[in-house]
Amino acid sequence: MRATGRLRVIFGPAHSSSLDHEMTQENRRLLAQRQAEAQQWETLRRPDGSTYVVPKNPEDKSLR
Repeated sequence: MRATGRLRVIFGPAHSSSLDHEMTQENRRLLAQRQAEAQQWETLRRPDGSTYVVPKNPEDKSLR
């Protein structure tokens, strides 16, 4: 921990970029792709409280 603190004094924090920035066209495209992938799955809950993910359409093999 002491060595890490000394490195931070010299190099600064590990994450120093701003979170307020415009989304690029590539990021928008990736976000749309991830959202489309996520819509193909559904989360089921077992009686013991655990969850698991199953495809909404078992015949769809597009992402597998």
